[in-house]
Amino acid sequence: MHLREAVTDDLDLLTGLLVDTVNWAGQTRMTRAQVIALPELHHCVAGWKRPTDFGLVALDDDEAPLGAIWARLFPDDDPGYGFISHDIPELGMAVHPGRRGTGVGRLLLRGCIEQARTAGCSALSLSVEDGNHVARTLYERHHFRVVGRTGASDTMRRDLGAQPA
Repeated sequence: MHLREAVTDDLDLLTGLLVDTVNWAGQTRMTRAQVIALPELHHCVAGWKRPTDFGLVALDDDEAPLGAIWARLFPDDDPGYGFISHDIPELGMAVHPGRRGTGVGRLLLRGCIEQARTAGCSALSLSVEDGNHVARTLYERHHFRVVGRTGASDTMRRDLGAQPA
């Protein structure tokens, strides 16, 4: 398994993984068409890759995608679900269901934290739904802390000071 930078051509992959984030529990709550039709969801990947966007794709030895993580800034008037501020990138991340629990998410998260540090970001944010204990535990292990709540989800923040990835 290895990582590569997410590129413009990854839009279709990221859109599919965004659908996976919505359907994280294994039940189809929304189809791809429904996710694309909802601006508050689709804006997480629409127009990928903007100049301030960054992310990583995890690949197996045959170069098949295992998952991805992406970071995007949102304006105050069009926030994401894990929005904190227009100058703090919000993360989206998904690992293909058959590869969960194999270290892919950990590798992606560590790599993206380093990308954010290199880009000069002061912090990262994300949203995690109630019940998604595996993701929440991963984020907490990487020093994300709850700073807010929207509906049935917590907004988490990770300051990019001296903490290890």
